[in-house]
Amino acid sequence: MPRVSVVAALPDEQRLVELDLPDGATAWEAVAASGLLALYAQAPGEELTVGVWSKPCPRDAVLREGDRVEIYRPIRADAKAMRRDRARLRPSRRSRNAP
Repeated sequence: MPRVSVVAALPDEQRLVELDLPDGATAWEAVAASGLLALYAQAPGEELTVGVWSKPCPRDAVLREGDRVEIYRPIRADAKAMRRDRARLRPSRRSRNAP
């Protein structure tokens, strides 16, 4: 019976739940058993992905003793696009085109 951790991180809250699961339990079964899906009411379950120790994995990945299952939220903003937008608002002083 493997003991695993399931973690969830929202912008304003982080949770960790430790579970004892039957042999052959999958990553998604661990997420469901943790009760942490309730934190993601704004995102349908099919939009969420899971990973083990910071590496995305299929929902049906079989877990081992000590695994850390992580729930990943959908990305709502493109980090590169946000950086470009900030750069447009404040040109670099080192740029030849700076005022």
